[in-house]
Amino acid sequence: MIKIENLTKIYSTGVVGRGGIVAVDDVSFEIKTGEIVSLVGESGSGKTTIGKLILRLIKPTKGKIYFAGREISRYKPLEYYRNVQGVFQDPFSSFNPIYKVDRIFENVNRYLLNLPKSEFWGKVEESLKSVGLNPRDVLGKYPHQMSGGQLQRTLIARALVIGAKFLVADEIISMLDASTRVDVLNILGDLRDSMGLSILFVTHDLSLGYYISDTTVIMYRGSIVEMGDTEKVFKNPVHPYTKMLLESVPTLDRKWKPSEEIFKVEGDVTSFKGGCKYYSRCPFRKDVCREFDGKLSEVEENHWAACILFGGD
Repeated sequence: MIKIENLTKIYSTGVVGRGGIVAVDDVSFEIKTGEIVSLVGESGSGKTTIGKLILRLIKPTKGKIYFAGREISRYKPLEYYRNVQGVFQDPFSSFNPIYKVDRIFENVNRYLLNLPKSEFWGKVEESLKSVGLNPRDVLGKYPHQMSGGQLQRTLIARALVIGAKFLVADEIISMLDASTRVDVLNILGDLRDSMGLSILFVTHDLSLGYYISDTTVIMYRGSIVEMGDTEKVFKNPVHPYTKMLLESVPTLDRKWKPSEEIFKVEGDVTSFKGGCKYYSRCPFRKDVCREFDGKLSEVEENHWAACILFGGD
């Protein structure tokens, strides 16, 4: 469905753009039809940037993105957005507060579908029901009259009305309460199973990624450090960064010990140039890590890691 090859995004900084911040650094992975891939990492790891690149909101510095075997820059905008849609973190910012929520559906028909009104609104009602909403509770309402969960579901329904095959879900449940989060996750899972919808689920929450995804991609400072089948990544983490993320999840049956070096950060995490990007924070680092090229190596079937000590050749 989606194939990313050697994707790089550098934001220019300084006078006349002489400096640069590498947001995404030579990233490659695939998302299959009917698959949910969780893109996991801390703030600044490049997760959202990849989502924006797929949605063509920004242009890559290098690399290519393919949808259905065709480079996305070769699609006309309307053709592309009939197939690829996004839902973002803040549902309230996706609606114009002076218009009723019906307007987002009306624009879909005006610019993308051009269906007869009776047929179109029938599709809208069907899509709203498929995401657990009663059309009478949504249509005719202003955004402020609805909850965040209702608005997010409405945005998902809009993608379904269009007939989208791929959805970028960028932190879509981080602003919702716990019970609503599970409902939205279950809706995404149901759409994958019933309609074959492919989803890139961008999150910083490991537990949510584990709950919903078929494949997990762990990012650190713009690069993939580990990826593969979700069960394998979570049950057999290889990269020290992945281990640190998993060990950071609070549990009720144990206390953290001062001697747990995996949490210790030494030096400026952005200062080291060349070699492994995690070198400054890694408790297992060795001199050979300074020469590591950061390439992923296969640990086991459907499981890769970028670590010369544990996952590399």
